[in-house]
Amino acid sequence: MIAEATLNEICDLAAGQVLGEALVADLRVRYPDYHFTWCFDDDIGATAKPWAERDTFNLYLVNAGDHCAKLSNDAESASGIVLAEVIPDDE
Repeated sequence: MIAEATLNEICDLAAGQVLGEALVADLRVRYPDYHFTWCFDDDIGATAKPWAERDTFNLYLVNAGDHCAKLSNDAESASGIVLAEVIPDDE
């Protein structure tokens, strides 16, 4: 389970930084109970719905409860977070 307040903290932290391995490493230290992944949003399947959307990234939740990791919107069963970088169309 990941509390909504914690997810909002993570969104706020990520929104103020450049997405990448350094941010993920920092988040892993700050929140050692959760698994963090960084990728590009277009690497996520089109049917997945983010838990939160920001200008530079979307935040997805990961549920690994059934021995198979899958994207989820259920913070109650989430054990991980994906920060998916959004690249503006004009780049």
